[in-house]
Amino acid sequence: MNYVFFDLESQNLFEDVGGRDNADKLLVACAVTWSTLKNDFSVYWEKDVPALIAELKSATKVIGFNLKGFDYRVLQPYAPATRFAAIPTLDLLLDLQQSLGFRISLDAIASATLGATKTADGVQSVQWFREGKLDQVAEYCKADVDITRRVFEFGREQGYIFYKSKLGSKLKVNVKWK
Repeated sequence: MNYVFFDLESQNLFEDVGGRDNADKLLVACAVTWSTLKNDFSVYWEKDVPALIAELKSATKVIGFNLKGFDYRVLQPYAPATRFAAIPTLDLLLDLQQSLGFRISLDAIASATLGATKTADGVQSVQWFREGKLDQVAEYCKADVDITRRVFEFGREQGYIFYKSKLGSKLKVNVKWK
């Protein structure tokens, strides 16, 4: 079994490319994976996308947050022949949305489940990229992958995770993450 936890940061914001319908125009700034096989992170830059896609295709399962709605859409132009929908994927956002009936942020589940918060956000990441602060982009992306991995592991072991409601209440949702 090789679970690959994955996140990517883009070079542009939705407002730069004409809105959310144009995620395929955002361009990869940095991507990070954490593999159970390697027990370590791998950092990929735009020039490394073919190696990233090879790792994703070789995974038993790719796990992330909003992979289908964002990350895979950003990657698609780099590999037009790749059917990302065919890659075994657990998108935690979609799984939780199906259970809860609404979308929830990674921060809302990480803070309630782990007591950890995201270190920045995608807007800050794009700013760092534009300023040439690539180390900060990579560290932020690693932190998101790590939080995602830890939330998944908690949910897999306990059968539930917690999330914070919009009013700040800590609520529980059952998960079946194997």
